[in-house]
Amino acid sequence: MTHLKAGDPAPDFVLHRDDGSIIAKAELIGNPVVMFFYPEDDSGGCTDENQQFSALSDAFSVRNTFLVGVSPNTQESHLKFRAKYDLKVPLAFDPDLLMIESFGLWQLKKLYGREFMGLVRTSFIIDAEGKIARIIRATRIKGHAAKVLAALDEVLASDRN
Repeated sequence: MTHLKAGDPAPDFVLHRDDGSIIAKAELIGNPVVMFFYPEDDSGGCTDENQQFSALSDAFSVRNTFLVGVSPNTQESHLKFRAKYDLKVPLAFDPDLLMIESFGLWQLKKLYGREFMGLVRTSFIIDAEGKIARIIRATRIKGHAAKVLAALDEVLASDRN
């Protein structure tokens, strides 16, 4: 398991988006990136999280920050999810778990006494140089997107100093 921390270079990645385009770390260098990893399209918490990030997508955009949601679901699943909830955030899919594992987010989880492997809901702020500026675990879904936006403002303010 990868144990990333603030200051580490973000793992290299090439991901496919729901619209058929490709997102690569190398192409995003020069501007901040916020990646929020979530377990499953169209589940209660994941829907809430994506709707909150969608509601704040313009706020991320005016900060010249690329915002993307990543899950292990498929392109078809993302397309249905986006259409059903009119989501504004680009969605990337990683069904082979390559990126999810490189970020150290595929872990043993426990729910109601049952153990299983799953994605740990987490957001990463990657600075303009491609280094991890913040890692924010989503301990509560409500308000998580706003918490990430506030952390982004702190990162941007410290970059200006």
